[in-house]
Amino acid sequence: MTVKEIHRNKRWHFLLLILITMSPAESLIGVSPETDVGGFDYGEALSKSLLYFEAQRSGRLPYNVDLVGGYHDAGDHVKFGLPMAFTVTMLSWSVIEYGDSLASTGELSHALEAIKWGTDYFIKAHTSPNVLWAEVGDGDTDHYCWQRPEDMTTSRRAFKIDENNPGSDLAGETAAAMAAASIVFRTTNPHYSHLLLHHAQQLFEFGDKYRGKYDESLRVVKSYYASVSGYMDELLWGATWLYRATDNDHYMSYVVDMAHQLGGLSWAMSEFSWDVKFAGVQLLASMLIKEEQHKQHSKIIQQYKSKADHYLCSILNKNINGTNVQRTPAGLLYVRQWNNMQYVSTASFLLTVYSDYLRKSNSDLQCHEGTVTPDEMIVFAKSQIDYILGSNPMKTSYLVGYGPKYPTRVHHRGASIASYKDYKGFIGCTQGYDYWYGRPEPNPSVLVGALVGGPDHRDEFVDRRDNYVQTEACTYNTAPLVGVFARLIELEEQTLEEEDVSLVATYKK
Repeated sequence: MTVKEIHRNKRWHFLLLILITMSPAESLIGVSPETDVGGFDYGEALSKSLLYFEAQRSGRLPYNVDLVGGYHDAGDHVKFGLPMAFTVTMLSWSVIEYGDSLASTGELSHALEAIKWGTDYFIKAHTSPNVLWAEVGDGDTDHYCWQRPEDMTTSRRAFKIDENNPGSDLAGETAAAMAAASIVFRTTNPHYSHLLLHHAQQLFEFGDKYRGKYDESLRVVKSYYASVSGYMDELLWGATWLYRATDNDHYMSYVVDMAHQLGGLSWAMSEFSWDVKFAGVQLLASMLIKEEQHKQHSKIIQQYKSKADHYLCSILNKNINGTNVQRTPAGLLYVRQWNNMQYVSTASFLLTVYSDYLRKSNSDLQCHEGTVTPDEMIVFAKSQIDYILGSNPMKTSYLVGYGPKYPTRVHHRGASIASYKDYKGFIGCTQGYDYWYGRPEPNPSVLVGALVGGPDHRDEFVDRRDNYVQTEACTYNTAPLVGVFARLIELEEQTLEEEDVSLVATYKK
């Protein structure tokens, strides 16, 4: 028997243990008999999810403002600051929580590269204390064209926020991203970590002092990434991450003192996304409740915890009065039609992180409809991830490039047109629509690691390039998966180690 065969046998034994030990939670998971529960290679999924960020990297840009770098958000070529910053925050949080697991799989360096590609861009975009370049490119002209990034003829005009054109939401999220990344690089690159923290602190002060929604200052973004939730959640989010990065009581006091004014305690959420950060703030704050140094803030932190519990219980179908998150017949969380998978990946991440916290503190989640254990929480998170990877009625992996069947007509300019290596001729603005967009054939290139928008409320999915509601992928869809994949690999390895110890003990008897 080869080493691979031994490992494969162990993986199946691990999966059998999972099914046996976790079967009491079936009603919580909501697994449909129409879905197949098979073995998934989370290591492969992790590797491919990190590879996706390389596909989204942006290159040469304007000569007058050095904004080279950063990421295209989805299938177009605009660089939108708000979703990009959230992507980097989630990648950083994944490394903070599961860096050891990422290191053991050999993927930590790739995760760090993905983060640094974003933070290098943020450093360039933050050209003075109260100036942050918010967007490169124009969504309207960009969407008029269907071209490879090498052929771009669309406007690369850059847009900024400043004292006269405030954007507290964008400043707050970028501060959160750089603060979280400063924690990531604290040991391996302390100088860079300090630089990131310096920018994060300046950005937070800018956003807090000059308040306003960035989409009111920059109308160009309103049709694409409007800040529907406003800027209050991002200010709390930024302060929370700055507290984690600095341990400075000034930021903790802000999170506590501004809790009511900025809506941290008034909003009971059912989503966590690039736009809505309240659930993330509430969860991070609630994880401080048992720390001795925060006893003086226990009343406010407890209120944060009640809101975090509401979010988690709504995901787990344990709330009352119709406040649970809807599910498809096969058990997938369903928040809204357009790009629903982003809410699945963020919910799975928060469930995973909080289940670890509860396990370490020997606690359970208390919901209106009953108690949920940390094991039940991770079971449900795993069910969502397995649905993504192919355990669904369509028997399709929604992580592109993973498994035997996945979307092949992803709504993505670069992937849907012949690569520059294969075809060096220029492809004009509308030429891409004429010759490539409507082709029934699969994309010439596979956008490996991209998490597409996913199925509708009936678990149905149409793999068509013009079906952008379902087939477009975004960086903030994939980013939270990095942490969840890493944790599932960790759990798998722990189970295998326990199995080995048990076998040795049996042999000795």
